[in-house]
Amino acid sequence: MRTETRKIAAIDLGTNSFHMVIVEEGEEKGIVEIDRVKDMICIGRGSISTKMLDQKAMEAGITTLKHFLVLASQQGVEPGNIIAFATSAIREAKNRDVFLQRVREETGLKIKVISGLEEAQFIYYGVRHAVRLSSEPELVFDIGGGSVEFIIADQQRIHLLESRKIGVARMFERFITTDPLSGRELSLLEQFFSAELFTSAEKSRKLDIKRAIASSGTAQNIARMIRSMTGRDDEVTLNQSSFTRKEFQKFYKSVIGLDASERKRLTGLDEKRVDLIVPGLVLVNVIFSLFKLKEVVISDSALREGMVIHYLKNRRPGSEEGKLQLNIRRQSVLELGYRCGWDKKHSEQIAALCLQLFDQLQQLHGLDINDRELLEYAALLHNIGTFISISSHHKHSQYIIFNGELRGFAPAEISIIANVARYHRKSPPSEKHEAYSQLKPKQRRVVDVLSGILRIANGLDRGHRQNIVSLEADVAGSIIKLGLHAIHNPDIEIWAAERMKSWLESVLGKSIRFEALTAHER
Repeated sequence: MRTETRKIAAIDLGTNSFHMVIVEEGEEKGIVEIDRVKDMICIGRGSISTKMLDQKAMEAGITTLKHFLVLASQQGVEPGNIIAFATSAIREAKNRDVFLQRVREETGLKIKVISGLEEAQFIYYGVRHAVRLSSEPELVFDIGGGSVEFIIADQQRIHLLESRKIGVARMFERFITTDPLSGRELSLLEQFFSAELFTSAEKSRKLDIKRAIASSGTAQNIARMIRSMTGRDDEVTLNQSSFTRKEFQKFYKSVIGLDASERKRLTGLDEKRVDLIVPGLVLVNVIFSLFKLKEVVISDSALREGMVIHYLKNRRPGSEEGKLQLNIRRQSVLELGYRCGWDKKHSEQIAALCLQLFDQLQQLHGLDINDRELLEYAALLHNIGTFISISSHHKHSQYIIFNGELRGFAPAEISIIANVARYHRKSPPSEKHEAYSQLKPKQRRVVDVLSGILRIANGLDRGHRQNIVSLEADVAGSIIKLGLHAIHNPDIEIWAAERMKSWLESVLGKSIRFEALTAHER
């Protein structure tokens, strides 16, 4: 039965940049991004102090919106499914109604101006769509051009929502006249940030928050530059990557004294952020110090994605926002499977067998519940490489997982999932393989065990007929006996599993024997 899908475009008219994300949403696929675009037109330039949008900036903004609408139409988005929100610069401008009316007349687009607290709420929805929040409260902050939103939240509820008028464009316009930044202006920025953030930092410290999640282009630029400095350019995804306080401070000290020409040469810095990155760096430094954080994690989803979540919640009678976000890791894995036209029944059968093997051999491998979760996801995605080609599909699966923009996973976790999927057939893990050799020793051990389990489970569904109902492991001395409960005679499954067992035998130091316990024809 074919399920209904729809495409939605969400446009965020920010102080620095206009962004649009286009997604396709369906009951099975979940929310799948199909395109995104941005134009850094800086509509707030000069308006922070004058409270008036510049004529040229408005013209540029309207031109950009026209381009966005053409792109949305080409992607098949119905006009009624295009939503647009304006934030700080437009919100505060005295002539905002002139701009909004011109947009309406020239494009047909109706823009909603949202408050700072609404913005913070949408950012929370968006971040939850990309990063797995802890059961304990965490800080979320989004650095915009005009404002910075602060949220303290956990998996269940929001503890704090704030919007502060300390965005990077506003601070640059208000405080910075020197390049490189003078000691006096640096001190003024630090004092201003500290005063603005005092109450929220107090609440954060009372909740003993040690980790923050940062969204926005400024935070992503900082993360890219730190990643380049620390030699982590091999990490494919930026989402849920992180940097520590120590890493940031080393980077901060090396760049805060640079002038614009020197900053332009920094790897990872957008050319249009060469000036605005300065107040951004000072702000992040103050946040680290004032909130006493140990680590900042990057979210590549924020306001736009939150707009989509909110839109879908209101358009789906009886639905709850939590249902859309119940398990972002699993939802993201399933979305990737559907996008690649996976064999769902076979993949779920392999995953079920893997988890049974993992649980019953736990005393031998000693891995934990997080490793168990990664095994399940690798099993669900092990065959998606057939979307590209049957030949070498295990390698294609690895590539797709690395580049599939899975949400809620740290880069190291994605690497483990991708490597485990890659070794479900053909050659076992080898340090001659670059992606495997780059893993830390502990991570290689996890891949060794999980890929060994996946190889056997894959053999036990060799004919894709879901014949094995369950299995029983009995460890006696140097022997592991795997008893199989099957629907039909499992000779073909045992034959295939025998060919795949040698790697797990070598990893666990045990011999594996298979035995049919039951086989009942339907």
